[in-house]
This record gives sequence, C-alpha cells and structure tokens, in this order.
Amino acid sequence: MSILSIAASGLAAASRRLEVSASNVANQLDSGPLPGTPNAANYPAAYAPQRVDQVAVAGGGTATTVTTVSPSYVTSYDPTAPYADKNGLVAAPNVDLANEIVQQIAARNDFAANAKVIQVESEMLKTLLDIKV
Repeated sequence: MSILSIAASGLAAASRRLEVSASNVANQLDSGPLPGTPNAANYPAAYAPQRVDQVAVAGGGTATTVTTVSPSYVTSYDPTAPYADKNGLVAAPNVDLANEIVQQIAARNDFAANAKVIQVESEMLKTLLDIKV
C-alpha cells in the first residue's frame, strides 16, 4: 500500500472511533426496562453502547469493526420511570464516560498524526518534482 492509503485508513479509523464514542456519550441516559420486566414491552430497550476494535491490515494500514459492549447495560435505580420494575430498577447503558474521553482524545491524536503524514508525503513529492524539473 502507498503511504497515502495507509494514512487514509488511519484517518478513517480515527473518524470511526470518534463517531462511536460521541454516540455513546450522547445516548448515555437512554435507559430502558430490564429484560423480563412485566408490562414493559411497549418501551424501547436501553441504548446498547458500542466499541471500536482496530486491527492492522496485511501490507499496511488499519481496519475497524464496531461491536456492542458486553454487558450492554447496568441496573440503575429510577422509580419514576414508567418501565421500572417493582423495585424501581431500570437498565441503563453501560457507558464509561472516562473511557469515552480517552477514546475521543486518542481519536483526535490519531487523526492529527495521520493528517501530518499526508502533509509530509505531499511536501516530499513536491520537493522531488522541483528537483526533477
């Protein structure tokens, strides 16, 4: 793979990581009924947070896959929720805000590093063309 292809795959991975993390943060309060709660069938399930798994690709670059966090929910006390069980418990998304902040910072740094690689490669090609002319 060329340098540009490798850096572009890094940019795409960083974008995907930020997108997934932002979705987790935005939906962290979207609770739902615990599985098996009677009379809660009319309510949507709690948001299932996701994570990004990143692997190296043979020949250079990286690829990502998005999977659901397991377990996807934790029990939370909210007796005012219409779908709460008899003990006032609901299913809250298993989102760790500290981890999401780390993921967003890592995505920002990964994106900046790959953008710099593209910039340097472009400058090197320009210099090479100037030498040949």
